[in-house]
Amino acid sequence: MALSDALEQLAARARAIEQNARESEAKGRADLEARAGEARKTADQHTEQLRARSAQSSDEAERSWNDVQRSWKEHVARIRKRIDDRKAELDLERAKRQAEWAEDDAMDAIDFATSALDEAEYAVLDAELAQIKVDELAAS
Repeated sequence: MALSDALEQLAARARAIEQNARESEAKGRADLEARAGEARKTADQHTEQLRARSAQSSDEAERSWNDVQRSWKEHVARIRKRIDDRKAELDLERAKRQAEWAEDDAMDAIDFATSALDEAEYAVLDAELAQIKVDELAAS
């Protein structure tokens, strides 16, 4: 797959997530819970795909991605624990704090994704420059 195609798929996924978030704001609790379950399943699948690709990467890249994955896995575990804890909450004040934390977690995930997009852009440009250098060297 071309890098530009991969970036287009990523952008389309981001647009779909945004649309789902807007639609979910108007839906009821049952719909939100169903969408959250699906989102969790999708996130788990993508994590597994990333792990599989990391296993095929070079040692240096693998170490770097393993660090990112470990950090992300820990972050996801904390978020999911909060989500699970929130489901059991009945106290209004605690529920309000949990809602604030959930929103903060969502913003952190968005910030992480933004950073990942910036890194993806840099990696794509670097790969294109590397290919240009290969072409120039091959021509000379």
